Amino acid sequence: MDKEKTLPKPSTSNYLKFLIPSLIGIFLFMIPINYKGEVTIPVALLADWLQGLLGDSIPVIMTWIIVLTVLLSFVAVLAKPAFIMNNTFLKSLLLVRPIWLIARFLGMIFAIMTLNEIGPEWIWSPNTGGLLLYDLVPVLFSVFLFAGLFLPLLLNFGLLELFGALLSKIMRPVFTLPGRSSIDCLASWLGDGTIGVLLTSKQYEEGNYSKREAAVIGTTFSVVSITFTIVVLKQLELDAYFGPYYLTIVLAGFVAALILPRIPPLSNKKDAYVDESDASKSEDIPRGAKMLSWGLRSAAHTAKKTKSYDVIVKGGFQNVLDMWMGVIPIVMAIGTIALVIAEVTPFFEWLGKPFVPLLQIMQVPEASDAAQTIVVGFADMFLPALIGVEVIESEMTRFIVACLSVTQLIYMSEVGGLLLGSKIPVNFKDLVLIFLERTIVTLPVIVLMAHIIF
Repeated sequence: MDKEKTLPKPSTSNYLKFLIPSLIGIFLFMIPINYKGEVTIPVALLADWLQGLLGDSIPVIMTWIIVLTVLLSFVAVLAKPAFIMNNTFLKSLLLVRPIWLIARFLGMIFAIMTLNEIGPEWIWSPNTGGLLLYDLVPVLFSVFLFAGLFLPLLLNFGLLELFGALLSKIMRPVFTLPGRSSIDCLASWLGDGTIGVLLTSKQYEEGNYSKREAAVIGTTFSVVSITFTIVVLKQLELDAYFGPYYLTIVLAGFVAALILPRIPPLSNKKDAYVDESDASKSEDIPRGAKMLSWGLRSAAHTAKKTKSYDVIVKGGFQNVLDMWMGVIPIVMAIGTIALVIAEVTPFFEWLGKPFVPLLQIMQVPEASDAAQTIVVGFADMFLPALIGVEVIESEMTRFIVACLSVTQLIYMSEVGGLLLGSKIPVNFKDLVLIFLERTIVTLPVIVLMAHIIF
């Protein structure tokens, strides 16, 4: 039987209902534009505009939001008032486990100390709490606002169904993922890894990804934006090597995306969904149907089911509050702790020692200096570049540091903290293992490319 007939033929208005919001979403999240000599996407441009408009007031605003979050979380956990318990969104946002309540509390303490420059300087200095509150949090505040509001354009009007039909035969056998996950990858690559985490978390919560798929996508495809890779390259004084640099990042990232989903801890994640069911959302194309026509029909059918735009707007605002109140306090807590350890202790330098013989075998110049940059990237992706430019003279070694710091992907000051604060089913131990695995898998690819280039 031709199963294509199981979906009624959509009307022209249904196709338009899919097409117009989806095209706007694609433009906002995926179309690179050149603005003042830099390649960016419209959502990031809007975020930059808001940052410029609000300026130094964002850290103050965000500190108050974190304080409000912690107070309401304590009320929810201790008193369980009806206005929270009877509201599904507020209950999921505020009624958290003790470990996350403690993390939110620490995030509040660090934010207050940093904003007022009180307590030990190593907590609020520009390289620790200050880096989080004044550099990262304003970016997250503005990106989350616009990305959260506009995410429904990508998620609710059928675009995922179209990509699922077109790309399932590539994504499933190659990366063990559904075709719809390609949207997350593109949005991360062209925009920012934070957008990818936000997309993945929402897709998981809505039952479109299994636990394993969400964990794989969040730790493998929430890649660093093109813009930030350029910042890293400039910091290491290697501007002239952008072409081979980005080619190396793509190759190393591709190899990691092939291998990591097939080994623990990611391979051990259950293929169960957020409601613990194991009924997968099929992207199979019916026999006799063409990929494009079936994808368009599925997309229009999904758009038809989206009845109320009020629900979409409400969902957008809930996305924003979820990330502002649920994620940013966690990022502030975990990111500050990781940066303090990196700045005031030799802990990451000790952890890098075992990599010295490996780098020497690979004939990497200044192996001992390079080794100390390898593990410190777990705290913050920019730290290897800051250290590398100071202690490493070899361009080849600095090139390796630049590529590795980007492809390691799991850094606690941003993506790692976001993953832990989101609903994506990964824990701290998972992130440590994935970081080390990404390092071990991508390092030989990067070093081989460096030997070819230099």
